[in-house]
Amino acid sequence: MMKFFCSLTLLAMLATALSAEAAGLDDPFSVNTMVPSPADAGTCEKHIEGKQLNLADVIQISLCNNPQTRAAWAAARSAAAQLGASKSSLLPTLSLSGAATHAASATGSVHSVSNQQSASLSASYLLYDFGGREAGIDNALALLDAANASGNATLQSVFLNAATAYFSLMSARASVEASRASEASARASLSAAVERYKVGAATPADRLQAKTALAQAKLTRITAEGTMNKAFGTLANAMGMSPTAKLEFADPAPARPDVVLENNVGKLIREAQQQRPDLAAAEARIRASGANIESVRAAGLPQLSVDASLSDSRSAVAGGNYANTGGGSIALNISFPIFTGFNTTYQTLAAEAELENTIATRDQLAQQVTLQVWQAYQNLRTQGEALRTSDDLLASASESEAMSLGRYREGVGNILDLLTAQSAMASARQQHVSALYNWHAARFSLAQAVGALDLTALQKIRRMEQ
Repeated sequence: MMKFFCSLTLLAMLATALSAEAAGLDDPFSVNTMVPSPADAGTCEKHIEGKQLNLADVIQISLCNNPQTRAAWAAARSAAAQLGASKSSLLPTLSLSGAATHAASATGSVHSVSNQQSASLSASYLLYDFGGREAGIDNALALLDAANASGNATLQSVFLNAATAYFSLMSARASVEASRASEASARASLSAAVERYKVGAATPADRLQAKTALAQAKLTRITAEGTMNKAFGTLANAMGMSPTAKLEFADPAPARPDVVLENNVGKLIREAQQQRPDLAAAEARIRASGANIESVRAAGLPQLSVDASLSDSRSAVAGGNYANTGGGSIALNISFPIFTGFNTTYQTLAAEAELENTIATRDQLAQQVTLQVWQAYQNLRTQGEALRTSDDLLASASESEAMSLGRYREGVGNILDLLTAQSAMASARQQHVSALYNWHAARFSLAQAVGALDLTALQKIRRMEQ
């Protein structure tokens, strides 16, 4: 019996040592390798002030600095650790205990001193529990999958927020440029009105109306500059930077609407059902709930385990005898919960209801995903049509403004026609800017609705901008 116990103990210790040697004592089951690393998003640059940042840089810096991504990765690591804790049930447990006692007493002139040392080693291993141990591991593994998928969903949300803030700044910056062009046109109109007034070909009203138009153009430009400054602060905040940081941003890579892509909404919905990370997280929670039912049911069934122990005790009395006592035991144990006050029954009912809840939540989310893809698709189509129309509008307004200014300078046009044409041109510039960057933002919104706004998309953006 002692030889068998020693062999069992040595084998258990050897298995534990080999497992620890394979992956390191800090992660014997290599569960941390199942969690995406923040390094997967790329190198996080520390010194970016003075560097011209493109869209890919903005997104990468946001992913590095945003607390939401750090929290998501921490939650995934926690779930991985829970999986490791569940897998520990596959190994035996070993415990070592010991004690040392020194006693001294005196009765009259008689003194006695005794010393005693004892040590014991015990091992326990669960042999069979009707699948409860495996169900616990499956539950932890599914929860880790859910945490990883939720982390991916968080990443895509941060991705979209950074891209939206970037395009908002680009739109505001282009709006400032458009307002400055309109201000220059208004200043040219005022100059033409003054020249015609000097030669007696225009009335003071012409000059005053042109001056009023210039003041309005200046006011529009000042408002646009304020909007641009606020958009800059919003983007800096999304990147985890201070609004006072000296950041420079490059224009986005040129792109135009894709009519073929806009006509494949059915395909986009099917893709979203397959690759949306929040749907993947919901599916993983369903698997976790199913495994939890099996674990709860197994708790009401017998468990078979083996326990073994080895002990040694030594005692000595001063001037007396020396004693050494050793012993060992091994036992095969079976426990059967005959009656638990219906606890297992109700725990099973609760687990089954939780499974129904997770399935209903998944179904509701699937409907929301379909609606989000449909709405994002329709918004992209609308913005694409608006962009194509704004191109025509800008071209015709530009031609009309140039013709009206030429006619006015030649003395065959009036100031009202010129100011009307310039107002239409200013409006066309702003509408074109809004349409262009609204379309850019709509592309990313659709990509996020489909579930494609991941690190692969970031690499594609970087290649486009190189």
